[in-house]
Amino acid sequence: MKNYVTPVRDRVPLGQKAAFGAGHLVLNLLPGALGVFMFFLLTAFGMDPFLAGLLGGLPRIFDALTDPIMGFISDNTNSKWGRRRPYIFVGAILSGILFALLWQMNPENSQSYNFWYFLIMSMVFLIGNTMFATPLVGLGYEMTSDYNERTRLMAFSQTIGQIAWMIVPWFWIIISDPNMLPISAEDVSRIASLGLSEAESAKVSLEAVQANGVRKLSIIVGVACLILGVLPAFFCKGIDSANMDNRKKITFSTLGSNMKDLFKGIAQVSKNKPFLKLCGATFLVFNGFQMVASFSFFIIVFYMYKGSYADAGNWPAWFSTVTALVTAFGVIPIVSFLANKFGKRQAFIISTALSIIGYILKWWAFDKDNPFLIFMPIPFMAFGLGGLFTLMMSMTADVCDLDELENGMPRKEGTFGAIYWWMVKLGQALALVLGGAVLKFVGFDGAAAQQSAETMTSLRLADVIIPSVTAGIAILIMWSYSLSESRAKKIKEQLIERRGEL
Repeated sequence: MKNYVTPVRDRVPLGQKAAFGAGHLVLNLLPGALGVFMFFLLTAFGMDPFLAGLLGGLPRIFDALTDPIMGFISDNTNSKWGRRRPYIFVGAILSGILFALLWQMNPENSQSYNFWYFLIMSMVFLIGNTMFATPLVGLGYEMTSDYNERTRLMAFSQTIGQIAWMIVPWFWIIISDPNMLPISAEDVSRIASLGLSEAESAKVSLEAVQANGVRKLSIIVGVACLILGVLPAFFCKGIDSANMDNRKKITFSTLGSNMKDLFKGIAQVSKNKPFLKLCGATFLVFNGFQMVASFSFFIIVFYMYKGSYADAGNWPAWFSTVTALVTAFGVIPIVSFLANKFGKRQAFIISTALSIIGYILKWWAFDKDNPFLIFMPIPFMAFGLGGLFTLMMSMTADVCDLDELENGMPRKEGTFGAIYWWMVKLGQALALVLGGAVLKFVGFDGAAAQQSAETMTSLRLADVIIPSVTAGIAILIMWSYSLSESRAKKIKEQLIERRGEL
């Protein structure tokens, strides 16, 4: 296996890898920007916290329902441009435009108007985004049939995707800085004419600056995502589906039978034991991390700097940016090397174990006298998510081969991708709820200027223990993962023989 060389026909050219990576940059940039912008629903647009919570939760439920449907549609599409690319092209355009329109609200509008505007536009935006994201993920699974090239492709795309997380933390600063995206002269005059006190005028001015920043930055993000998002549709090539049989006819008249076939396909996917292990391990690693993702910010502000956001400065943003840099240019290449050298299962176990070391090191990382220590755990901790999606997306492509061997055509890359990311999104929503529950349990009070020593100790313990335990359980789940390199290559040979390919 160590001397195996990927055949030329199975190699993905650099240009295609770059285009696919551009698509993954969009996949990361949109939710990253959305997460930052959602905060300003409260501060810039005056949304009630409960209503803001609904605006964060309800669209997620809707999004989880549309993913499998879009996966089924793209799996069974028959066009001269392929199964995925037409949807990626249209979805990228819709995603960019609708994301910009989503944030074109005004603080002067009533809360009821902004709530319904945002909710309806969120649903419409998610339809466009699902039309882009689900086929793109499915396309990645079929761009090559080679065991090792799949890992290299996913590693390349994840590296490009990490650029989003280098940029997104600075959106907080751009939106709130009146010099970055200045408000109009009309707004300045309007605020001055209100006759407010100095404190009230400062508050209204801050809201105007933030609302203006959100509106303008959303347009910039939307245009960037539109341009980058269409690149996979032009330059990436999927599997030759010209002779792919058993595809379902997608029309309004076949809607009833299509739904039956959709649920049948979901049932088949759900019986795939290697895939279930991938889902379980991802759920644990990703959502263990997500539960405590905000804790580092709170620890920096309230433990290191005693509740002073001014003293904390840009350290939280640098913490996130450096993590993304290390992940992109350090961790992902190492994980790719480990996967090609020892196999994907072993690479996952090694990278996840290293992440546990990083989580434990966080206990000694938050020191006001030496703030640079916050970067100490990052080289280890970054192996968690950096290894996770690089390897899991590559292994899901192997699982699609196993499904074709067991269940025949059509191949279900779209369905597998949709169910995998549906599980991720559902788990993320659960992690946000549980993360809030942990904050409440330890006695954290976001409205307080400072937190008690007991609260901060408990929060720091949770920040270490939760992701370490979930990562450890994920290792146990993947210990018996059975789809090795040798088995994957035998499956590929059987499929080639069955299809009658040379």
